[in-house]
Amino acid sequence: MASTAVVRLCRRPGSFADPRTPSSVDEVSTPSLRMSTPAGRLALAATVVGSGIAFIDTSVVNVALPAISRDLGGGFTTAQWVVDGYLLTLGSLVLVGGALGDLLGRRRVYEWGLVLFVVASVMCGLAPTAGVLIGARALQGVGAALLVPGSLAILSSSFVEEERGRAIGAWSGLGTVFTASGPFLGGLLVDSSSSGWRWIFLINVPLVGLALVLSRRGIPDVPGTRAPGPLLEQVDVLGGVLVVAALGLLVGPLIEVGSLGGATTTALVLLSLVLLGVFVEVERRRTASRTPPAMLPLSLFRVRAFSVANAVTFAVYGALTIGFFLLTVVLQVALGYPAWKAGLAGLPVTVVLATFSSRVGALIPRVGARILLSTGCVVIAVGLALMSRIAPGASYLTGVLPGVLVFGIGLVLVVAPVTTTAVGHVAQESSGAASGVNNAVARIAGLVTIAVIPWLGGLTGAALAGGPGLIDGYQRSMLAAAALCLVGALIAWFGLAGTPTARGIAPEPLPSAESSG
Repeated sequence: MASTAVVRLCRRPGSFADPRTPSSVDEVSTPSLRMSTPAGRLALAATVVGSGIAFIDTSVVNVALPAISRDLGGGFTTAQWVVDGYLLTLGSLVLVGGALGDLLGRRRVYEWGLVLFVVASVMCGLAPTAGVLIGARALQGVGAALLVPGSLAILSSSFVEEERGRAIGAWSGLGTVFTASGPFLGGLLVDSSSSGWRWIFLINVPLVGLALVLSRRGIPDVPGTRAPGPLLEQVDVLGGVLVVAALGLLVGPLIEVGSLGGATTTALVLLSLVLLGVFVEVERRRTASRTPPAMLPLSLFRVRAFSVANAVTFAVYGALTIGFFLLTVVLQVALGYPAWKAGLAGLPVTVVLATFSSRVGALIPRVGARILLSTGCVVIAVGLALMSRIAPGASYLTGVLPGVLVFGIGLVLVVAPVTTTAVGHVAQESSGAASGVNNAVARIAGLVTIAVIPWLGGLTGAALAGGPGLIDGYQRSMLAAAALCLVGALIAWFGLAGTPTARGIAPEPLPSAESSG
């Protein structure tokens, strides 16, 4: 599932450049790789292995959460932080990571990301306390933010045009296999011993080593576009820092509300909203001045279809993240599944996506994204409602599989149309920036729902110990996620009314720098 979502990230070279100017990366590099050559196959393998590790670590940790809680303590709160620590830095900094790749050279930044990721993985695997593990997960997210945007950008800028689509298709297919096998293999590692969860992080050491060797041998070392002068004047580091701080102050207090109390939680959440306002103002000024280029080009949001697509993305990917987070926990704690079996429970969703995503994509010009997105969100909500009925004693075939399958059918109706809508209404030179923003929104959506929805559902810190509130809190939380998807359906239906949604129809003009300021 992750690989399908990230296909949107880098549709063209220079995808994180300023949206009003073509990237000069295209001008300094000449694509030369072919799939039939050893160099081409090595480059493909390097990007698949490297990005595949980051994809897996987004989801495989779910199967280890009960074991981590038993070993390190902290209950449900620790489980939330272990997931959100990673998503916080990844979602906040992925646009900065893409910009650094354009400026400093994509292979260089990609390899920096791999090195940082493996160092953080070792720290995770050896973590003596929950606090150290959470900090290491946040560092993992920083590494992923450097390597994830580079993977497809490398393929797009390195392969000759006639073979670029084939290379990206192979990357997507192999990435799907990586992602689908991760939770199952991670579950086997978790079940191997009382501290087997540590191996889901330590196994990254040989994988990253392999990715680095392949990168050195197969990925062209193309220089970046950095101009003379301080780097901080060419990349929006301040924007990234503000997003990390604002989102951290938003989700952190909601996770820790039980220990902080209502007054402190409210004050910190209000402070986070102030910081988000400061971030928007900083990005507004930088969108107008382009010094440095804005991390989040706000002029894109003046395009109605782009804004609607990102609102739907937030609803769907937020529901996806929290839904499978909770499902994996409940299957192990309440239904007694071993970790490997819980990891396999969501496999039908990946199979449905891999089988039907391209076919749904072909429907967009004929039926329009409005119908597909609205219907898909409703179907996802139905799937979540079915999964909310899972209770102790339920069998997989009758109690779990129906909801998972319905969820997968709804998701396949959304993934391709929401990507097409996000990039199909902005000018071609802005499609890379649009796809990058859309991917960041998907990550941040999961970050927020992991913190907010369990709080709304009343899940307590004792949930991972099988406390009496687990099933009731799980059911309320899944229904809250279903409601979020219904909101997404309404946004798609009314927001896209009368709007063409397929590439090939003239995009809406992007506001000029003067009008956006």
